[in-house]
Amino acid sequence: MYIEQIKSKEFSFILYLPVLLGFFTLMAANYFMTQGVSTDDLMHQLIAQWGANITFVIVIVPLSLMCLGLLFWVKFIHRQSIRSLTTSRKKVDWNRILFSFGLWALISSVLTGVAYYSSPENFVINFEPVPFFTFMLLAVILIPLQTSFEEYLFRGYLMQGLGVVTNSRLIPFLTSSVLFGLMHIANPEVGKLGMVIMIYYIGTGIFLGILTLMDEGLELALGFHAANNLIGALLVTADWTAFQTNSVLKDISEPTAGFDIIVPVFVVFPLLLLLFSKKYKWTNWKEKLTGRLTPETDIETIGR
Repeated sequence: MYIEQIKSKEFSFILYLPVLLGFFTLMAANYFMTQGVSTDDLMHQLIAQWGANITFVIVIVPLSLMCLGLLFWVKFIHRQSIRSLTTSRKKVDWNRILFSFGLWALISSVLTGVAYYSSPENFVINFEPVPFFTFMLLAVILIPLQTSFEEYLFRGYLMQGLGVVTNSRLIPFLTSSVLFGLMHIANPEVGKLGMVIMIYYIGTGIFLGILTLMDEGLELALGFHAANNLIGALLVTADWTAFQTNSVLKDISEPTAGFDIIVPVFVVFPLLLLLFSKKYKWTNWKEKLTGRLTPETDIETIGR
């Protein structure tokens, strides 16, 4: 089982505290420092000074490096294998990652195409070959590291640690989902659309948490999250988003918090869960999402 596999005599929640307290302190500091500051204006100033690609690197590199730092901490401080942080399977299932990535990349591309052709007045062509392909190279390297950090921290590190301490699945599931949403509270989108967009962020956290617990691993969440950020950044940008990139299209419409929030959380995500559950034959939903941890398990405790 994904959480149970790290239960051992060597488990110490004290080792989790530096990482968790450090990250959430930075998150809180970032939130309070941006109060009274227009993040839109700040992004525009950075882009005017450095260009969109360098600004993108400035924004994303810290989280990308944190991914490497977290994996180092898990491997050499916790002495836990990266495999056991990633999955309960004997090895990481790359087919799951690629399937989830490809599925959401396809759906995102189709939805973007539908939005463009149904309301072309809301978009302008933003494509310029040299800036775009430069950005694409940077994005393919850095965005999967950024999204993997968030998955490893929230659905992996935090969920496993809290799960063992509380002997619960529900507590780490809900805690990691809410904290994942709150991590985005300083994003420009929140300032533009209001706190209602937290429904989308927390809803996404719940969706990814269900993927992880039901599938007993991070693979599906890793693939989905990477596709969501990467394909979105390559296809569409706007002046009010966290990633303002050299994408193919630029959305010039006035943003509203309506169907763009409701449809993914209450329609698309449930349909995806149904699809994944059929493909991977998920059963025993209540126990896997809300039950206590299994007292005895024949799963290898910690892979070395």
